[in-house]
Amino acid sequence: MSRRRPLFLRITLIVLGVCLILLQARLWVSADGVAGMQRLADRLELQRTENRELADRNERLHAEVRDLKSGFSALEERARADLGLIAPNETFYVVSDAPEAGEPR
Repeated sequence: MSRRRPLFLRITLIVLGVCLILLQARLWVSADGVAGMQRLADRLELQRTENRELADRNERLHAEVRDLKSGFSALEERARADLGLIAPNETFYVVSDAPEAGEPR
């Protein structure tokens, strides 16, 4: 009986050791192991950065919408900048640096 017990113990330890090695190999080498977790962490950080940028952009757009809804001056400023609005009783001047056809350069 004493000879049988150490043999059983050795076989059990060998089986457990092989299982431990296989589990460790899967942890370090497989796609869902440590390397996969690092890739996911990197992607998560990139997504958080993009989300912060988009949240800032959304806040600026919300502020612009509030300005356009609240006052005529913001609406007039936008129309002047984007559409070239000229109000009544205003004079519009075009200043150009290009020489005219007959002038020397």
